[in-house]
Amino acid sequence: MNSPAPSFTNYFSELNETELTELMSYFKTEKLAKNDFFTEAGRQCERLSLVHTGILRVFALDEDGREITQWLSTPNSFVTEIASFFFNQNNRWSIQALTEVELLSLHKSDYLRLCEAFPKWNDIEKKIIASCFITLENRVFTHLSKSAEERYEHYLQHNKALFQQVPLQYIASVLGMSPETISRIRNKQRDNS
Repeated sequence: MNSPAPSFTNYFSELNETELTELMSYFKTEKLAKNDFFTEAGRQCERLSLVHTGILRVFALDEDGREITQWLSTPNSFVTEIASFFFNQNNRWSIQALTEVELLSLHKSDYLRLCEAFPKWNDIEKKIIASCFITLENRVFTHLSKSAEERYEHYLQHNKALFQQVPLQYIASVLGMSPETISRIRNKQRDNS
């Protein structure tokens, strides 16, 4: 499901110090307080950011008005509203800070300048996209091939710290189950130990 996110330095490992300094000059440090929105549904997202510290929740409302948490962004992961940032569509997803968050943000105008001025960015971006796609493939496969209990156990193994930092209802939503199902799984595991 969620393999540990690669350190963002892995994406930049082929750059020398001068190139890394040049690349990072396009990114600006940004801080969000707990509950602040990175972006909201129905608006435009104008930045691509790297999570340095903290946790963000990516969510939307379903047809019945229930919040569906699609993803939890943790340190060393990139975050944006893809359709909005790359294709100028209104956001489908809202992205909100669950904790205090520090980001390295690349605003769209700087992104466009970076693409032109820094040719190695194209290769870096391909690696980032490929990594995201692999994570998505793994998540879909896990959802299709594992029981709720197996999905829970797998997520717990790879994201143990999140269970201390994030409300259980959000983790349940990411796993495609109700909070009651997670509670039953946890109670069953306690009873068996």
